[in-house]
This record gives sequence, C-alpha cells and structure tokens, in this order.
Amino acid sequence: MKQNKQGFTLIELLVVIAIIGLLSTLSILALNQARARARDAKRISDVKQIQTALELYYNDAGDYPASITTGSAIAYSGSTYLAAVPAAPTPVDGTTCGALAADLTTQYKYAKSGTGTAGTAAYTLNYCLGATVNSVAGNTLQTASPAGIK
Repeated sequence: MKQNKQGFTLIELLVVIAIIGLLSTLSILALNQARARARDAKRISDVKQIQTALELYYNDAGDYPASITTGSAIAYSGSTYLAAVPAAPTPVDGTTCGALAADLTTQYKYAKSGTGTAGTAAYTLNYCLGATVNSVAGNTLQTASPAGIK
C-alpha cells in the first residue's frame, strides 16, 4: 500500500523562510536610506524657508532679528514672515555632526553679526546634513548666510 504524503519538507520551508528574511532585510535597509534622504531634504527646505523669512524681515526692519527660537514666529511690526521656526529633523544624520555641535540635534543654530544701520548686518545659520545634497556636502557642519547655502 502506497501512501501519498502531501506537504513541504523541512528543507523547502527553511529555504523559503531564508529568502523571505533576506528580502525583508534588504527592504528595511532601503527604507532607512530613504528616510535619511528625506530628513536631509527637509533640513535644506527648512534652511531656505528661514533664509527667506530673514530676508523679508531685513527688507522691512533694516536689520536681522537678534535671535530666533525654534517654534517661535519671525515677525516685525505686525507682519509675520514665518509662523514658526521649524525644528531640525531627528535623528541627526552623519557621524561628525553630532560631535561638532550637540545643540544641532533639535534646532538650527542662528547667530546675528553686525548692524543694519552700519550696513554690516549678516547672520549665520548652522545645520548638518547626513549625505551630500546637490552641491551641499554632507556629514559636516554647514552654514547658511545672506550669501546663500554653503
């Protein structure tokens, strides 16, 4: 009497489980890289928004604000140029950014220099990128100023 057993062998099941595990690992790695690129794109976008608001402020006030705070508005004389200064995306990407400036993990660092009345007004806005985006180098402290993003 011949018995006809149906089912999968242990070897077949282990091969299928190994293939599924490999595919899921590769998809998670790709997803993590996409998330890091999205955080870098958000950082660039945030810095450009802040720069635009600062230039509009300068056009009306003749000087840059003394300070900006994450979550606060950039406004002058009843005009709001940026409703809330954005917070930097977390986690900080790149291996050297956190070591260079620990306070950049949740905010962009703004510093004003000079005065508008003397015609020397300027600012610096520090931020970090995890990877190179267009012409902006990654994994290093970056600075934006009235001259642009560097």
